[in-house]
Amino acid sequence: MQNNTSLIKVWDPLVRIFHWSLVLSFFLAYVTEEDFISIHTFAGYAVLVLLLIRIVWGFIGTRHARFTDFVYSAQNIKQFLKDTVKLKAKRYIGHNPAGGAMILMMIISLLAASVSGVALYGAEDQAGPLASWFSQGHSFWGDVLEEVHEFFANFSLLLVFIHVAGVIIESMIHKENLAKSMINGMKRSDNHNQ
Repeated sequence: MQNNTSLIKVWDPLVRIFHWSLVLSFFLAYVTEEDFISIHTFAGYAVLVLLLIRIVWGFIGTRHARFTDFVYSAQNIKQFLKDTVKLKAKRYIGHNPAGGAMILMMIISLLAASVSGVALYGAEDQAGPLASWFSQGHSFWGDVLEEVHEFFANFSLLLVFIHVAGVIIESMIHKENLAKSMINGMKRSDNHNQ
């Protein structure tokens, strides 16, 4: 990055706190699983609450936090990915088309993991807000919910790896530290027509 390039605030505090809190909560939930069920449950609830806050913020938040700023058509996403492979992807101040698609996929996958986890907790342990929906002795629901929960937890982890790879590639193409910008909220101001 050039020293004389000015910086602008892109990521508001809520987006940055959400991002790193979600990283921590998902990591805790994923590594604790059944061995430390109280930590796993707390972290899972934290993921769910964080997602609900982020969804609301996606409609009422600051410019680059809103879904309208980073939800692109399939054609735009496809073209952006082609340009990225050629190392000629356009720079975006907010989320690029692939990043926007990743956010939506992660929200959906993490919501599915969280909701199925809450339901699984109710079905297997007769605990949590959905416990009354399940009567004891119905192992069918426990088995189904466990499969759904594990699938979406693992799929979310796959998305995390793809997301991190995308951040690294974008950081290299545009010679800027995107992870740092999610800490301090700042990005270079050049080419900020998006």
